[in-house]
Amino acid sequence: MKTSLRRSARRRAMGAGFAALLLGAGAVGCAKGEDSPKMTPVAAVAKAAKNAEDITSFRYRMTGKVPEQGRVKADAAMRMKPTVAMSMKMTALDQGADGTAEIRLVDKAMYMGGGAAAAKEMDGKSWLKFDLSELGAEGLDDPSLGAGQADKNPADQSTFLAGSKDVEDVGTETVDGVKTTHYKGTVTMKQLRESLKGEDEATRKRRFDQFTKLGVDAVTMDMWVDGDDQTKQFRMRGDGDKGPLDMTITLLDINEPVTITAPPAKDTMDLAEMMDEAQS
Repeated sequence: MKTSLRRSARRRAMGAGFAALLLGAGAVGCAKGEDSPKMTPVAAVAKAAKNAEDITSFRYRMTGKVPEQGRVKADAAMRMKPTVAMSMKMTALDQGADGTAEIRLVDKAMYMGGGAAAAKEMDGKSWLKFDLSELGAEGLDDPSLGAGQADKNPADQSTFLAGSKDVEDVGTETVDGVKTTHYKGTVTMKQLRESLKGEDEATRKRRFDQFTKLGVDAVTMDMWVDGDDQTKQFRMRGDGDKGPLDMTITLLDINEPVTITAPPAKDTMDLAEMMDEAQS
């Protein structure tokens, strides 16, 4: 039973890893408003990316395909201030029963919920807890623990398209009832690296590493910008050595209250305690 439990915990941790990784995939702010004066595609994309820096909380949906995980869908909410918190309900559509999970990040602890399937393997408890404060800096950066990007603002990645050499205005489109301008371009990893030269090392690592880990050499990016120069939707596509990436993030809310709570203690199993018991 212990071996099965550890195996199940690892599977769910990897599932959390792909979700947390995608939290850094470019979700940025959205709002409705009047059309802004016409700008060049590069200037429009850069302005939308700059506006994303003011995000303090948001909700969004995510659909697409992720290397090694296949087709995924998720609904998520994240708060950046006053403290970082995150909640995501996700489904890896190609992984059957093991592909559905919920993740919460609260008070430097990551919780993964597997519902009834997890409860069968964890003495009736449906949540697994990772205490990130005990893992230290290395633990926070370990994607297998689902923490890789969970405490970072996903809006960081919205700057990528501004580094493209071929940004173009595709035309006007309506996204989720909002009139937007669709921009598109391709960013190579070399261009991305050059665009980050003026940033500090932590920022460069945060924005660049997720793609190198997937073995992606170039990313085709689409951005739908509304009349308030905010991004309503974002799509990224690329071919990595671990499979294709094709992910679309649509913002449904921005800077609205986001409250996330830890699961009940009676329904939670602490991973550290579980491993100590297994070793003894």
